[in-house]
Amino acid sequence: MKLLPLLLTLVFPFAAVAADDAGFIPLFNGKDIGDWKVSDKPGTFSVENGVLVVNGNRSHLFYNGPVQNHDFKNFHLRVELQTFPNANSGVYFHTEFQETGWPQKGFETQVNNTHGDPKKTAGLYNIKDNFTAPAEDKKWFVLEVIVENKHIVTKVDGKVITDFTEPDPATPPANNPMRVLSHGTFAIQGHDPGSRVEYRKIEVKPLP
Repeated sequence: MKLLPLLLTLVFPFAAVAADDAGFIPLFNGKDIGDWKVSDKPGTFSVENGVLVVNGNRSHLFYNGPVQNHDFKNFHLRVELQTFPNANSGVYFHTEFQETGWPQKGFETQVNNTHGDPKKTAGLYNIKDNFTAPAEDKKWFVLEVIVENKHIVTKVDGKVITDFTEPDPATPPANNPMRVLSHGTFAIQGHDPGSRVEYRKIEVKPLP
């Protein structure tokens, strides 16, 4: 084992899978969703040819695995995905498992390039929205979310899309007082039966 992955394993002992040379640990194994927990209706999430396919009724897939005991504060999340026409999804962070409905705790990083919702990929939904699609349907792209204390940066293919610092005190939307930075797990959103999104890599580098 090289030095950096070894150090990360020592510092973050809940990681069941070794980090790569850049310190990223996979959360999705390309085989199944055994480390994840599904809310709402089953059937929206499946694994096909090493890819997590999201297509079906509203549902959310929460990371429930051993890395950091599925509880993250500061991190660098890296997701490789592609959208299809009229697709809507999202990547939540600092959230927690919720049996039904849209997750209330934490932030949603929007995934939407051509859906009718004007809020597009890599915006922080209802916090700092992005209204210009930074990627195209049917093309793989990399979405990154970096959280360090009160600072959030999102990127698409290396380009910064959103740069947000939470004020002190935080000012969440009136209808969602739990949309504040704290700590928690990640979740993938299944939005509606007309949306198809594919994720082939979901990996995280915990930060101090």
